[in-house]
Amino acid sequence: MRAVVLIPARYSSSRYPGKPLVSLLGKPMVLWVAELSARAVGASNVYVATEDQRIADVVSKAGFNAVMTTDRCLTGTDRLAEAALQIEADIYINVQGDEPLVNPEDIRKAIEAKQQNMEAVINGFSWISEHEDPDSVNIPKVITTEKNTLVYMSRKVLPGFKDAKCAPKRFKKQVCIYAFTAEELAVFKAFGRKSELEFSEDIEILRFLELNKTIRMYETRPGSLAVDVPDDVAPVEAALKRLHGL
Repeated sequence: MRAVVLIPARYSSSRYPGKPLVSLLGKPMVLWVAELSARAVGASNVYVATEDQRIADVVSKAGFNAVMTTDRCLTGTDRLAEAALQIEADIYINVQGDEPLVNPEDIRKAIEAKQQNMEAVINGFSWISEHEDPDSVNIPKVITTEKNTLVYMSRKVLPGFKDAKCAPKRFKKQVCIYAFTAEELAVFKAFGRKSELEFSEDIEILRFLELNKTIRMYETRPGSLAVDVPDDVAPVEAALKRLHGL
């Protein structure tokens, strides 16, 4: 079974225009993600899906595959659905272009989880650390069954509790590594719009709940940091220095 990594990289981000090309320790962020993805699946199986030629040029010059998509994609998953039409594979792994600390082993775990559950969408989670704020709307909180099937995902702190003694001891957060088949991506895009919950929460995987699709969550290592806004650059660079001994 061929597994490929697709990295959605949109230049015209509303919160952070040009984000995929932001410099982290002198290297464009999208290349950090592509290089780490290549450790999991090999450089020939890494594709960057973008609507912008500037990103495509940087990616191609570095030896990775660039796939041009339209600028009308509602979400990164819709962009992947467009890109998948140009790439033949059995499993498509979505690794977000703003996750320069992604662990290659977690990508391989996503592939393994998908191989064992081809009928389900796969998504990663980790436990929110003591250094993170569960109240932050930038951290999607994950509620699963005890067998790690997704129940819901929210930017609010969930699960809730009536009595303080019943409060959860820790919370799960989404890690943006996903595994899909071509059919799952096509059905997602064919929905044609953001679902009501997806629009409200701004969490695209919620669209699959409207499609009655099972979403199986698997645990990744903790410590993943994303670049959502300019203020995230400094802590991510500090983490990169620690990780690479710089």
